[in-house]
Amino acid sequence: MKFNTCIVLLLICFGLAPACPAQTLAYQYFRIGSPADATTSASAGYALMGGGDDIDEAFRFLCNKAPDGDFLILRARGDDDYNSYVNKLCRLNSVATLVIPNRQAAQDPKVADVIRHAEAVVIAGGDQARYINYWQNTPVQDVLNAHIAAGRPIGGTSAGLAVLGEFIYSAQASAPDDEALASGQTLVDPYMPRVSVRRDFLHIPLLNNTLTDTHFAKRDRMGRSLTFLARIVQDGWSERPREVAVDEKSAVLLEPDGSAKVVGPGLGAYFIAVREPPKFCRPRTPLTFMNLAVYRAPQGSSFDLSRWRGAGGVAYTLSVEQGTVHSTQNGGRIY
Repeated sequence: MKFNTCIVLLLICFGLAPACPAQTLAYQYFRIGSPADATTSASAGYALMGGGDDIDEAFRFLCNKAPDGDFLILRARGDDDYNSYVNKLCRLNSVATLVIPNRQAAQDPKVADVIRHAEAVVIAGGDQARYINYWQNTPVQDVLNAHIAAGRPIGGTSAGLAVLGEFIYSAQASAPDDEALASGQTLVDPYMPRVSVRRDFLHIPLLNNTLTDTHFAKRDRMGRSLTFLARIVQDGWSERPREVAVDEKSAVLLEPDGSAKVVGPGLGAYFIAVREPPKFCRPRTPLTFMNLAVYRAPQGSSFDLSRWRGAGGVAYTLSVEQGTVHSTQNGGRIY
């Protein structure tokens, strides 16, 4: 399938009927490089990027999994600013951005076909509620899971990482891009309406039974993540869920055998495992949730998701007692 350098497709009502709605943006597609799709192989790999400044090494990781291929950035809003950035980093056939802003666009066969022809995919930042609301249970979800099943590389940054795990904080009850859901709010009431967790969007085997979170230490998200994990257990979704949480300016580069390395100048990544069910996880009652295992993995450290063990980092335990988080780490530090 061939495309021009920049294609912007609109569904337009040509003014033929008085009741005709205003122009509706269907999708936007921006491409640089070759207009013809490459015929090349790709190999699996997953770039889990915590947001903030983009990390060249994480994008190169995906590029190296799809040499001379077609690299695609997916968004629900935004423009093509990633195209020139990725194109300067990598040896590729093309770099493109596909903006899918609503469920109508996600149903368009051309959208699925664009994704189908990409060797590497990155889901950009923004608001994960849009990704879930617009793309789940559409051909976009289907073709992304086919991409993963075929052993092709995929990554996500910020909201794009938030939707890579089986369990997702979906922000369904929040205003778009709202950062006000604080750890303290969730810890005192795990069933407040804005504690919204969804599942079963993307199916990356290594991230099954796993919650993914972003901007982690920078935005003090530990408490709310522990609340999400408690809800996953309490609501019967999993007895022992796990979490991969990545800080700003950090990334986890994950191989298909489960081995991963942490890169970037941020505070790194946090690998959290539930050991026992919460003691108190109910509406309008502060959370009590004990003995969660945490592994803090800074830049240069490694972690094996298959064995759930790391090297080069620090292991400690967190407990939540009546809505307050306690740590066994030196100085009682949570992060």
